[in-house]
Amino acid sequence: MAGWPGPGEPSPPPTIPVPPGRGGAQIIPRPLKARPGGPAPWADLPVEQRRPTLADVRVVLAAAGPPAAERMAAAENGLAAAVLAPLYEHGGELFVLLTRRSWEMRSHSGEVSFPGGRRDRNDIDLWATACREAHEEINLMPSSVEQIGVLNHLEMVTGQSLIVPYVGALAGPPTTVANPQEVEAILPVAVSELLDPAIFREERWTFPWAADHPIYFFELVGDTVWGATGDMLHQFLGLITGTGTGGPPAPR
Repeated sequence: MAGWPGPGEPSPPPTIPVPPGRGGAQIIPRPLKARPGGPAPWADLPVEQRRPTLADVRVVLAAAGPPAAERMAAAENGLAAAVLAPLYEHGGELFVLLTRRSWEMRSHSGEVSFPGGRRDRNDIDLWATACREAHEEINLMPSSVEQIGVLNHLEMVTGQSLIVPYVGALAGPPTTVANPQEVEAILPVAVSELLDPAIFREERWTFPWAADHPIYFFELVGDTVWGATGDMLHQFLGLITGTGTGGPPAPR
């Protein structure tokens, strides 16, 4: 594809250097002319406003309300997947659970993601899909998760598939076990860490279907979050800090 590395050619490096000790082993297929984007939307917030509580998140999500009814209906009736962003508090910090996919997976191997997957014909709705997948991947019991919000759907570039991100609350740190066929590691990450402007990066990529498209990165210790998960985190963090645009992510 024009503008992208050919077979066997290395991808260009990040447009902004990764902070020391951060980042993961994933090979990110970056276009040849990727450009730096803007800073973290929450970069100018004082530190205390970058340490939200679960109560803060509940208030914001309740005020935001669900996605448009017709959009939710389209997701329920069409080809859709659902993911779960499980939140809990521990030691005065708010955490979100992420996973690192197994390196043996056929697609997106080694990438960081929320638990989730395609809807099964036996799932009564997409919330059931998110809970079932979280149970299958990390043994998170569905009965332990309280649905507190739904983020805007992520539309795939074909326009024929949606990812519906649910936000769930847990009573405390869960007991989880990674399914080795799908998950290499379970990653509890403090939301205050994700809101550290120093670990955030935006790049602008050009695709055949989208010019100057923003791609969001979060550089963790040992992992890089990007792609669809980066989009969803960017949306969630912008919403709970009041710094987001409020619109759905662009198609991916």
